[in-house]
Amino acid sequence: MSKAAQVQPNQLIAVAAEKLKADKLVDAPAWVGMVKSGAPAERLPQDADFFYTRCASLLYTLYFRPTVGVRRLRNKYGGKRQHTVSRRHHTKASGKIIRVGLQLLEKAGLVKKLKVGREITAKGKSFLDKLAAPKQ
Repeated sequence: MSKAAQVQPNQLIAVAAEKLKADKLVDAPAWVGMVKSGAPAERLPQDADFFYTRCASLLYTLYFRPTVGVRRLRNKYGGKRQHTVSRRHHTKASGKIIRVGLQLLEKAGLVKKLKVGREITAKGKSFLDKLAAPKQ
């Protein structure tokens, strides 16, 4: 069993987001603070470090799934959209935020692009495993 699987996902994602921001492995684009995370969201993300958290979450997802594309990730991060007359329906998340996050993780060497989809590299796995290891 991997070290990342032995830690609570929320804790590991939060630590990874801080590390991505502190080490400047990922730089948030200027437009991130002006867009919603997808159609189901009513407002802009309130967290100032939303983009780093999303990138860390993408990395965590790729750790446990062998190959994932943007389409599947849009479904994963999507949510229910409330309609006024009819019932709620699932709506996909923003593809641009996910795509740019994956591209920046590729530049950092944590993710690599395949013919179809993307997968985590050995550097990305060791990045998460080191963060999951207990501090001594």
